[in-house]
Amino acid sequence: MTERLAYQYVVLRCVPRVEREEFVNVGVVLYCHATDFLAAAWHVDPERLRAFDPGVDVDQVCDALDFVDAVCAGRVRAGVVAAKPTTQRFGFVKAPRSTVLQPGPVHGGVTTDPSRQLEHLLHQLVG
Repeated sequence: MTERLAYQYVVLRCVPRVEREEFVNVGVVLYCHATDFLAAAWHVDPERLRAFDPGVDVDQVCDALDFVDAVCAGRVRAGVVAAKPTTQRFGFVKAPRSTVLQPGPVHGGVTTDPSRQLEHLLHQLVG
């Protein structure tokens, strides 16, 4: 029997106009402590974002998502947080922010394959 592993995830939301409290799901970050897995997957549909706010800077949203990906991967672009353990990097990613890119609430589950689960969640929650 394959081991079932607990994981946590947050959905990354683009909030083009914070005052309207409307958002579009654009990514997912999944953390599995047992395997030290932390990764982000994202997809931006520019037309969908512009339906919420025609003036949204899609390149800025993609850059912010790329930064989250760098934090998860521990790449130099993430700065000092890149050297932190995965637990702390996930804590950094899931912390609430009042910017155009915001994490949703933390959810959990179990999986046998964190990488495959991340792709499943991206498909299911982002499209």
